[in-house]
Amino acid sequence: MSDSATLEAPPQDAEERQPVTKKEITADHPTWCPGCGDFSVLAIYYKLIQKRNIHHEKVTTVAGIGCSSRFPYFVQAHGAHYIHGRALSFASGVSLSRPDLHVFAFGGDGDAFSIGGNHFMHTARKNVKMTYVVMDNFVYGLTKKQTSPTSPLGFKSKTDNWGAFDRPINPMKLAISAGATFVARTSHTNPKHLLEMMDLAMDHDGFGFIECLSECTEFFAGAFDASNPRKGGEYLLVPEDHDVTDEAAAYKLAGEDFPGKFGVYYQVQRPTKNALEAGVSDAAKAKFEGKKDWEVLQTTFNRMK
Repeated sequence: MSDSATLEAPPQDAEERQPVTKKEITADHPTWCPGCGDFSVLAIYYKLIQKRNIHHEKVTTVAGIGCSSRFPYFVQAHGAHYIHGRALSFASGVSLSRPDLHVFAFGGDGDAFSIGGNHFMHTARKNVKMTYVVMDNFVYGLTKKQTSPTSPLGFKSKTDNWGAFDRPINPMKLAISAGATFVARTSHTNPKHLLEMMDLAMDHDGFGFIECLSECTEFFAGAFDASNPRKGGEYLLVPEDHDVTDEAAAYKLAGEDFPGKFGVYYQVQRPTKNALEAGVSDAAKAKFEGKKDWEVLQTTFNRMK
C-alpha cells in the first residue's frame, strides 16, 4: 500500500473505543414498503458493522438510484446517494483514494445490471476492492412495476402487460464472466446466511459481489417462494465439495434452474486495482527520492525541452 495513501492513525486506538450501537449507526427510519426484503439486508448491515467493531469514520456506504439505493440515508457514517447506475464508479474512487475505509456499495437489479451494467462489468474486471450487494427483486419497484433485467419470462408489468419475452440476465454468470474475484448468492429470508456472505465478502481482498434475493412485496409478491422453506420452498446450499476456485464449476452452478443454490460460487485471489495503482505511485516517487520540490520540477521541465 502506498505511503501517500495511508492516513494518520486516529488519536485513540480503535481497541480502546466502545463498539458502536445500532442506535448510533442508524441515521433515519427506512421508508420502504412493509415487508420489503431490503429491511432484512439493512438490519444485517447494521449487525455486520457492530460485529466487526467498525466505527463511523471507517465505513462508507454508496448507492445509486432505486429502492435499495436509499441505504446511505439510513446509515450514520460516510456515504453517498449517487446518480443512477453510477454507484460503482463513485465507490471505486473512494476505494482507490481512501484505502483505510471499508467501502460497501448497494444496488438493485436495475441500477446494477441495466443502466449500471457497464460499470458493473468494468469494476469487476478491474478487481477494485469493495463489497457490492445487489438486492435483486426481479422488478422495478421504485417506479411502480416495470420489467427489470432479471424479470422472468412471462412476467406482466406496466411495460410488458402481455408478459415479458426478453430473456433475463443471470447475475451470477455475469459476475463470474466479467472477472469478479468473489461471487456469492443469498436471500433476505435467511439473515444468518446473508451475514455470513457479507462477512466473507468483506474479508476478501478484491471485488466482492453478492446477489441477494430481496422480495418486493408490493409489485412482485411471492417471486422467491421457491427458495423459502417457510412457504414450501427449498433453500439449498452450495455443495460442500464445490471448488470455489474452479471458474467452470462456478459457471455451471450458476446455470441451474431457479431457485438454484446459495453460498459462495467463486473466489480467487488476484492483484487488486488498488494494489497495482499504489505500486505505480510508489515507483514514480522512488525516482525522485531525496530531491527537493524545486529539483523535481526542474527535472520535469528538463524532460519537456
